[in-house]
Amino acid sequence: MYLTRLEERMLAGEYGYAAQKAMEILVALGKIYGAERMIEIRSAQISGVSYSNLGEEGLEFLLKLAEDGCVRVPTTLNPCGMDLEEWREMGIPEDFAEKQLRVIEAYRRLGVELTLTCTPYLAGNMPEFGDHVAWSESSAVIYINSVIGARTNREGGPSALAAAITGRTPLYGLHLDDARRPTIIVRAPRIGGELDASALGYHVGRILVGGVPLFTGLGAISRDQLKALGAGLASSGGIALFHVEGVTPEAQRYSREHVEDVIEVTENDLRNEIEMLGEEFDEPDLIFVGCPHASIEELTKIYLLLSGRSVSRRFWIFASRAVRAQAERIGLLAKLEELGVRVYCDTCPVVAPLKRLGFKNVLTNSMKAAYYLRSLHEVRVQLKPLRKLVEDAVR
Repeated sequence: MYLTRLEERMLAGEYGYAAQKAMEILVALGKIYGAERMIEIRSAQISGVSYSNLGEEGLEFLLKLAEDGCVRVPTTLNPCGMDLEEWREMGIPEDFAEKQLRVIEAYRRLGVELTLTCTPYLAGNMPEFGDHVAWSESSAVIYINSVIGARTNREGGPSALAAAITGRTPLYGLHLDDARRPTIIVRAPRIGGELDASALGYHVGRILVGGVPLFTGLGAISRDQLKALGAGLASSGGIALFHVEGVTPEAQRYSREHVEDVIEVTENDLRNEIEMLGEEFDEPDLIFVGCPHASIEELTKIYLLLSGRSVSRRFWIFASRAVRAQAERIGLLAKLEELGVRVYCDTCPVVAPLKRLGFKNVLTNSMKAAYYLRSLHEVRVQLKPLRKLVEDAVR
C-alpha cells in the first residue's frame, strides 16, 4: 500500500500508541482487500459498545487506546447495554452498570460523541452525498450508503475506531464506483408499513446473501420504511447497499442493461418470513419499538394510534437522545409517558443483558430485532405491525 508521510509516521509510532495500533489495523485490512492507498474520511460510527459484547478484554483494549489516543474526525457511538440515566428503572444489575460505565468513560476520553444510537443520522451525524466515512453499525451503514449516497464499507468496531483515530480508511469496496453498481433487480409488492419493509429486506438478504439489489415496484416509501428495509437486508444477508428505483440517489446512476438476474417477491413471501421468524405465545413480557432506534415520526404515530388509551402491558420505545429531546420539546414525550409508554435511550434489547432482566417473550415489529433476540438471547419473539402492537399493549 502507498502511505503518505503522515500515515507512515503514525505507523512508526511518532503519534503515540493509539495512532500506531490504529494504523496497523487499517494497513492489515487494506492489504487483505487489495487497497492501493488510504482515503480521508469525514466521520465515523463505532459499534461494539455494550459490555455484553466487549467483555473485560475489549474494555482493557479501549482503556489502553484512551491513554494517548483521540479521534481526528466527528465520531458517534452505537447503543450500549443500558440507558445511562434510567438503567435502574430498566432493572439493569449494578455489576453490569459499573462495567458499562467504564466502557463509556473510555470512549469519552477518546473524544467520541456519546450519541449511543444506531441511527446517528437522526442525531447530528449526517454525511452528505459522496462523503467517504467509516461506519460499523449494519443498519446505519446500509442507510447512509443507500438513502444518503455517502460511502462506507461495513466496518467492524475495531476498524471503525481505528479509522476515527487516524481519520482514514483503506480505499476498497463500496468506496469505489464499480462496487456500487446494482447486481440484481428485485420486483416487489408495494410496502404497507415498517414490518413489511423489514420482512422484504430480510427475505431478499436471506436469499441473495451478497450483492447490490435494485428494488422496483415499491411505490411511495417513507424514511422509516427505508430504514426498516435496510435493517432487514443487513441482518439476514450482510448487505451494505441497495437501490430503490425513483427513490434513492444512485438508483438512476447505473444502467440496468447489464443486470440480468431478477428476483420476484410476493406478499406471500413476506408473510412466510414473518411467520417463520416469529413464534407463538400468549402473553408478552415486553412490547417494544425502536430497532433501529425510532424517529420522531414513529413516536408521533404511536401516540396517535393510542388515541388517548393507556397501555396495560410493558411498552418500551427505544430512540436516540436527540429524538427524545425533540419529543420533549413539543410535549410528545410527556403525553406518551402519561399513557404508560416508556421512551429509553442509549440502548436497545439487542445489546442489553435481556436474560438478566427476565424477559422471555417479546413482541416487536422489527425483523432485525427478532433475528438477533432469538440468536443472541434465546428469547421468543412475535412479530406484528405497529397498529397491532399498540392494540396488544392497551388490551
